[in-house]
Amino acid sequence: MNAYANALLYAIPAFVVLVLIEIAYGHFIKNQKYRFFDTISSLSSGVTNVLKDSLGLALVLISYPFLVTHLAITETPSGWPTWLIAFIAIDFAGYWNHRLNHHVNIFWNSHVIHHSSEEFNLACALRQSISNLIGYTAILLLPAALLGVPYKIIAVLAPLHLFGQFWYHTQHIGKLGWIEYILITPSQHRVHHAINKEYIDKNLGQIFSIWDRLFGTFQEELDAVPPKYGVLKPVQTYNPLWINFQHIYNLAFDAWHTKSWTDKLRIWFMPTGWRPVDVATRFERLIIEDVYTYQKYDPKGTTTRKGIVFIQFLLAIGFLLYLFSQFSRLGTDIQLLTGGIIFLMVMGYSSLMDGSKWALFFEGGRILYLIALFFLNPAFFIELQIPFSLLLGLSSLSALATKVSLSDE
Repeated sequence: MNAYANALLYAIPAFVVLVLIEIAYGHFIKNQKYRFFDTISSLSSGVTNVLKDSLGLALVLISYPFLVTHLAITETPSGWPTWLIAFIAIDFAGYWNHRLNHHVNIFWNSHVIHHSSEEFNLACALRQSISNLIGYTAILLLPAALLGVPYKIIAVLAPLHLFGQFWYHTQHIGKLGWIEYILITPSQHRVHHAINKEYIDKNLGQIFSIWDRLFGTFQEELDAVPPKYGVLKPVQTYNPLWINFQHIYNLAFDAWHTKSWTDKLRIWFMPTGWRPVDVATRFERLIIEDVYTYQKYDPKGTTTRKGIVFIQFLLAIGFLLYLFSQFSRLGTDIQLLTGGIIFLMVMGYSSLMDGSKWALFFEGGRILYLIALFFLNPAFFIELQIPFSLLLGLSSLSALATKVSLSDE
């Protein structure tokens, strides 16, 4: 995890700079693809995701090293062909994992946040999950394991494969000619994120476009069908926690209220969006019927509120980068406790963007959390090398500003 945290120390500022460049470009050509709160929500989802991943908060059902140790039927020779085979295997696994996410109810929960933005831009690429708490993707890497591809190669290529999916989340690049037949491009990925009926669940590839063409999920972007973005059951919140677990809450709600025991069990593994007939009749949910007339989620945001949110966001990013810069010297307990502070910071200002009273709950919770740490584990602040008084003072100011902002409504 230390290596991952160290890589993020450089990757996060790089991604933020690229987002700022796209914002500046959109402003320059008078074709802006960003909204303030939506952008902060996307970046904050990225904060929670890298925080969760760097702290190792997931249960891995089966690991790739286990598979390659026990199932390899040959040993792939060293050299560039092995790296190419490994990259293709990762991309093949990524396609099928992505397809599962889109087609099975329970798997959609870990992917819905990536589609939840009603904009499409580079910041949207950073909307990643914290709800994927059970790791199973190694199973999809079985072809690589059978060929004996070493784990170290997979470990190096996997983050590069993920970072390689960042660039095509943009509306400022058109179709790319012959490249469209080889790689996933911005045009193809706009289709993937669109909720137009012509585009739903299409273009599931991650780097190579061959899998979509081979398995029947390819759809070209049509000039007559401008993509509209988001999810058909709009999340209507900027809070990453609500977005991450909203779908599974709805599944649990339906499973509890349906009278059919069969439906209580099968709802989790039915196609995405399926609901038992009896609960669908009794409990309606908003579904976008006309993507062209739907009004995007856009709660009131005064200039003052935007300023408060922006300062809180910068503090959260700064604290995150500080954590990663000190990661190797901190014990696991200090890492986890620090992660808790950052998480509460993100929950506070993201709830404020919604204009929700939950913002005060999270702000108050952060203050109580710090006070509890001070009395129960005073060595925490010495180890972290940040004074308790500073963190408590900033948290108190944040809570006060949040209360004032909510009172102004």
